[in-house]
Amino acid sequence: MNLESYLEKNADLIDARLDSLFGGLPGELNKASAHLLCAGGKRLRPAVTMLAADIVKKGISDSVIPAALALEVTHTFTLVHDDIMDGDVVRRGVPTVHTKWDEPTAILAGDVLYAEAFELITLAEADPDAKVKAVALLARTCIDICRGQHDDMSFEDRDDVDPYEYLEMVGQKTGKLYAAAAAIGGILAGGNVNQVAALHDWGYLSGVAFQIQDDVIDFMADSSKSGKDRASDLREGKKTLVAILAKEKGLDLSKYRKESLSEEEIDRAIAELDEAGIIDAVRETAIDHVNRAKDMLVIFPDCEERRLLGEITDYFINRSF
Repeated sequence: MNLESYLEKNADLIDARLDSLFGGLPGELNKASAHLLCAGGKRLRPAVTMLAADIVKKGISDSVIPAALALEVTHTFTLVHDDIMDGDVVRRGVPTVHTKWDEPTAILAGDVLYAEAFELITLAEADPDAKVKAVALLARTCIDICRGQHDDMSFEDRDDVDPYEYLEMVGQKTGKLYAAAAAIGGILAGGNVNQVAALHDWGYLSGVAFQIQDDVIDFMADSSKSGKDRASDLREGKKTLVAILAKEKGLDLSKYRKESLSEEEIDRAIAELDEAGIIDAVRETAIDHVNRAKDMLVIFPDCEERRLLGEITDYFINRSF
């Protein structure tokens, strides 16, 4: 099976499970919680969890589906809260939760999703000790995500953020959740210490590459395809790797920090960045993380799951939205 077919099949499975669990619940808070969760998405983190389980023990992935759902629910909780902090109005092609309802409801909706994730892991068919380890890892991961988000926000008021700080920040904000997705799949499948560590490191490095590409997509992708506000990072003055390297090259992007940007202004910013070689430099950093991530998988024998995990890593930096 090729990667596209696998991801489509897995997304359909995850969509159906999420809809059955959350789609028809009564009450405004439940509807707000399910709003983004049931709005679609590539469901990459659940796919990683299930592949990681199968690479450890072929055919066990159905047993870890609740944990795979937990990773998607955790991811969605972070999106709901991020949208509030960033002031974004579109996510996954639909209004953000705080826009459709209000900020207090969105905060509570995110909190509900956060709690649901831990309950879902306990429903996986796995050794009780493994489930305890998985819950503990997800809890630690949520702490890291919050720290990464706080660093991301604090960077906005600094002019001295360097590439290493950025990579540490996205490692916590994005890398750690992919690391958890892979490691939890391995833990619940009964993987040994070395296998779980390799999956964790694969996920971490892949997640950093994913976020670097996401920063590029913020500029490049049309809102109708990405489902997000185009150039929101540029408008908000976020210290992405693009912005950090631009500053090192002497480019002033502060003129684009305003409430709204025209398509012409965005295209002008892209042209400046291209001419200075910034986009190419950012891509090289992402590719380096991809290559290191793939190296983590050599501990496993050649198999379909290893191939698909490697292709997911490639997909992370080749996607356009």
